[in-house]
Amino acid sequence: MKYNQSILAGLLCLLSISSYAAVDDLKQEVKIAAASQEADIKNNQVIFFGPVEVTQGSIKMNADELRVFSKEANSGKTLVATGNPATYTQVMEDGRPATASAKEIRYELATRTLTLLGNATLEQEGSQVTGNRIKYNIGLQQLIAESTGQGNDRVITIIQPEAYQEETPETPAEPIEKQEQQ
Repeated sequence: MKYNQSILAGLLCLLSISSYAAVDDLKQEVKIAAASQEADIKNNQVIFFGPVEVTQGSIKMNADELRVFSKEANSGKTLVATGNPATYTQVMEDGRPATASAKEIRYELATRTLTLLGNATLEQEGSQVTGNRIKYNIGLQQLIAESTGQGNDRVITIIQPEAYQEETPETPAEPIEKQEQQ
């Protein structure tokens, strides 16, 4: 039971990206730099060709191609970044970076859902989750990671021990035998 609680605690620390993100990031302008772009106004779609770099405050996304579209005027926008890999980084309030990478990174603004497809990795403070597909609902802080289900493909979670991150002993502790003799 204690082991399951520490895995859950590690995952919650890893996935708290939105709650500890720099508050000012979402108030900043979005800048998209690309080699070229095409706009299909009738179908509510813009395609940026790369290399593409998106920045908003400390948020940075790099991709070979970025598609921004909405199905209907009021349904919210979807951003789809593709690359080998496409990457996402953000500096948290405590100054530590959180990163994600995959062949495709999809962000649905209306549902605040981030989906990583193909060699997906989500990492923060040395802990990470890898799989074929990682879906993370930022508002609900819910994560689903999946493998392809073929062969030896598995979802892998690496959690760094909290004690190791927080404690760095400056002097070695006395051996138990010495303590008993005193």
